[in-house]
Amino acid sequence: MRAAILRNGSMVVDDLPDLTPGPGQVLVEPIACGICGSDLHTVGGAHEMVAAAHEAGHGAFIFDPDQDLVMGHELSVRVLAAGSGVSGLTEGAAYAAIPMLNLPGDQRALPGYDNTYPGGYSSQMLLDPAGLLPVSNGLDPKLAALTEPLAVGLHAVNESAIGSGRIAIVVGCGPVGLAIVASLAAQGTTTIIAADYSPTRRATAGKLGAHVVADPAEASVFDAWRDCGDAMTPPVVFEAVGVPGVIDQIMRDAPPRSEIVIVGVCMQPDTFRPTIGVFKHLTMRFVLGWSPEEFATSLTNLSEGHIDGSVLVTGEVGIDGVPQAFTDLADPEQHVKILVRPDLG
Repeated sequence: MRAAILRNGSMVVDDLPDLTPGPGQVLVEPIACGICGSDLHTVGGAHEMVAAAHEAGHGAFIFDPDQDLVMGHELSVRVLAAGSGVSGLTEGAAYAAIPMLNLPGDQRALPGYDNTYPGGYSSQMLLDPAGLLPVSNGLDPKLAALTEPLAVGLHAVNESAIGSGRIAIVVGCGPVGLAIVASLAAQGTTTIIAADYSPTRRATAGKLGAHVVADPAEASVFDAWRDCGDAMTPPVVFEAVGVPGVIDQIMRDAPPRSEIVIVGVCMQPDTFRPTIGVFKHLTMRFVLGWSPEEFATSLTNLSEGHIDGSVLVTGEVGIDGVPQAFTDLADPEQHVKILVRPDLG
């Protein structure tokens, strides 16, 4: 099998031994795998990510940064073969895949963040059959790979107080911020304001359902909120940047009693002033991941046309093109989401 591997802090392409499904496991070939911002962070900060996961007592992201790692967890796959005890799956059929694998002894691996079990930047994977959801309703199977990042956005929305009819402000329109915009629009949020320095990403936010897009270089996003005419009701602000200083700036500029939902993954130490939150009665919530129900809902949003996944995809590469794709994603004007397509060679 062929794979793009994080090795000694760099992305390289190499051959690995073929895989064989064990009992209760499914052998699949990725149809498409989205390159996630978390993977970009991992290339430059794997040790910091693992250390933070250990300190937080979090079960994921526990791998050896000094050993080979095949990343990739935004998946659509095709079933190649099933191990003993697996039923109900169709060989050759397409599925959106939850990146998990049950192991003997009630253990669990997370392919993509496990040194032993490769993720989706590869031509083969082992997955748990319970995590495979059929692609239906004519959805292009490659777009089903967007289910996982959209579920991240939906989880942030569900964890917030936006259901009370408040205006939503999304700060940062990278893939996570755009997934939040799309999920807000799919559930019918009345007013969505999206802010980003990138004209390309602001335009994409508009295509996904943002009612107002703002350039932070020209004015505060909260000016746009005031222009919407609902100054009596504090907004819900989704921070999807993950850069030091952004949380403190939002706290400083947000109206009193705003809710701030932190979704961006800041790998560096950051500081903010709790006194500002105290004076303003701000609510802050940090979120990560998604539930199986949110994963299924996101696939439905794609397959039923509530979210147009093609808007997010700006490039496709084969496995050999993954190292260059990681470099290209540093330019927000060039790409939003690149899909790895092993069938492209």
